[in-house]
Amino acid sequence: MRPLIASIRLDHFRHNYLLARQQHGGRALAVVKANAYGHGAVRCAQAVADVADGYAVACLEEALQLRAAGIRLPILLLEGVFEPAELAEVQAHELWLVVQNREQLAMLLAAPAGKPYRIWLKMDSGMHRAGFFPADYAAAYRELEQSGKVDAIVKMTHFARADEPGCPATDAQIAAFDAATVGLGGDTSLANSAGIMIHANAHRDWGRPGIMLYGATPLPAGHAANVGLKAVMQLTTRIFGVRELGAGEPVGYGASFHTERPTRVGLMACGYADGYPRLASTGSPVLIDGTPSRVIGRVSMDMMTVDLTDIPQTGVGSTVELWGDNISVNDVAAQAGTIGYEVLCNVKRAHFRYEQASPMA
Repeated sequence: MRPLIASIRLDHFRHNYLLARQQHGGRALAVVKANAYGHGAVRCAQAVADVADGYAVACLEEALQLRAAGIRLPILLLEGVFEPAELAEVQAHELWLVVQNREQLAMLLAAPAGKPYRIWLKMDSGMHRAGFFPADYAAAYRELEQSGKVDAIVKMTHFARADEPGCPATDAQIAAFDAATVGLGGDTSLANSAGIMIHANAHRDWGRPGIMLYGATPLPAGHAANVGLKAVMQLTTRIFGVRELGAGEPVGYGASFHTERPTRVGLMACGYADGYPRLASTGSPVLIDGTPSRVIGRVSMDMMTVDLTDIPQTGVGSTVELWGDNISVNDVAAQAGTIGYEVLCNVKRAHFRYEQASPMA
């Protein structure tokens, strides 16, 4: 069996959820969209089913997967619906629904009468991606309120720069949101992971932790608020080939790396087809049998090469941690010029092994 293993520590997922909810206060929806950021939505949802306040996913298909697995807690569709026919499924499966534009509002208002909807009405408080502008928000709220088709409206927005400590944009978004919702009743939800971690004024009725649930901080490395998170995925592989090269020899496609001295090169089973970022080539950190080293040469489709020169005790069969408890996925992502979110979501072809969460964890 190819030795690329993604170990999913569900105890860590549970720990991170409880930490996020404690830091935020109130209630928290566990964001498990995109197959729980590549970790397995059903298994992650099940790991917190006895403690979670609910879940958030991107779309109807993701919600139906959870319902089919027996998940009965509230599930919010963060993107809302894309066509009127989906509203029947929303009602049938008792899903909660984001409404973020005039077209979605019109679908809802035109829908046949039935069970009332639980609506999360989204405001564009400054990110300019989705939501009603502050000047239009109260009118949309009143239309929903007077439609007779909703049983509650949660007021929400999303932050564009909450992961930048000291940036004034988040406080400006909060101020815009608060000013536009004066006099509008119901619960409020502002905080994503970064909002939960460092913006206390964003802590309202509902938090929406995402990346922090998986142990990958959205904040800069070394920030004090990162303490306490546990990496959920540990991606490991093994060395299955070793060769000795002299100084000045090329390694890998394009000869992008040349040895600077006599070098032991280890070949390991992982590549960009598995989700390891291709641009995280020479210099990307790895841990080989507990000793730090680095990737050398370009990442190939199915294989990568690493430097074994200073760890002579390693060889064929040695275990390589690509990220997890010791190697931060954020460091790998930075080497590739991207973010940990993308790297985690792209993991493919690994053998996923789930370590079950304890109900007491």
